[in-house]
Amino acid sequence: MTDAAPRPTLEAVAARAGVSRATASRVVNGGDGVREPLVERVRRAVEELGYVPNQAARSLVTRRHDAVAVVIAEPETRVFADPFFALQLRGISKELTAHDNQLVLLLTEGRDDHARVGRYLAGGHVDGALVFSLHLDDPLPGLIRRAGVPTVFGGRPDWSDDDAGSDGDGDDRLRVRAAEGEGVNGAGRIGGREGGGRPSDLGGVMYVDSDNRDGARTAVRHLVGLGRTRVAHITGPLDQTSAADRLDGFRDVRVDVDPRLIEESDFTPAGGERAMRELLDRRPDLNAVFAANDLSAAGALRVLRERGLRVPEDVAVIGFDDMLPVADQTDPPLTTVRQDIEEMGRLMARLLLSRLDQRAAPTTATAAADKDAPTGVVLPTTLVRRASA
Repeated sequence: MTDAAPRPTLEAVAARAGVSRATASRVVNGGDGVREPLVERVRRAVEELGYVPNQAARSLVTRRHDAVAVVIAEPETRVFADPFFALQLRGISKELTAHDNQLVLLLTEGRDDHARVGRYLAGGHVDGALVFSLHLDDPLPGLIRRAGVPTVFGGRPDWSDDDAGSDGDGDDRLRVRAAEGEGVNGAGRIGGREGGGRPSDLGGVMYVDSDNRDGARTAVRHLVGLGRTRVAHITGPLDQTSAADRLDGFRDVRVDVDPRLIEESDFTPAGGERAMRELLDRRPDLNAVFAANDLSAAGALRVLRERGLRVPEDVAVIGFDDMLPVADQTDPPLTTVRQDIEEMGRLMARLLLSRLDQRAAPTTATAAADKDAPTGVVLPTTLVRRASA
């Protein structure tokens, strides 16, 4: 067994390029103030020698770690069972990789984990954070704000920038900013928010979302256009803005809906099954279902089949997401509202990296660009027609 060859040093790079060690260090670690011919000589020496820069040294020069935390406010059992998260992570990973940044995945299993994530972010290990799947009483935004880490949220936040400074205790918890109405079904309370619950001022909070409310309207209008008059809705967890916005879109079209035709669920197949059974027990005459995501719709389809109901002849079904291979492999294949989940992840990463670049080079021009940069990006949705409706 032969000994491994010694790793090339910065001194060797400087000698090969014919420059000082300080000049080589500035080029290798992304510093400024080096003439272009010298930059080319150093880069050529790095390539010829196979030199790998020391990240700690590079961070001292650039004040960047080239690492981004991706925080998912869900337990691992949910994250690894739901294709939504894989698609969003794929988009994030592609964008970060294209800019030579590393992805650090952080999941939360409860309040203790929230504190752990807050400590990690405050420890200066990453340059920024991408956060999604927040719930209404989640303390993470306040912990992240206190850590001083630039952040982009996946999904429209339901708080202002001031609210995000909370730490998750008592009145400091995230607060719903729009007036709440109530509808009651057989299982309990369902909150509905006037005007879609969209806060008038997000105070500079950066986020990427899909137009959940309009997508829901499109789905329900399609069902109504098929002549379905008893349309039920399986919601997602209503402490998440995506589910609340889809409920608002449903109610925009079905203004006088019977509350017994609405059942809250949790975005899982098992939750969709439970909700479908509840709805059929309360309203066996329903003839259409709009489910707030594809997994819930898949669960609903199984129950309809168990009850001997034909889809779409007896009950038409529409989902939301267009997650493949879920939506195209249900029986029958699922008509659904498509949101570009992977693109959402990519745009989250791009928005954060752009903000980090502006912070790293605070000229008058970049400061003006930072001030005028969009803080919220909302992607359109489209209806994908298959066999279920």
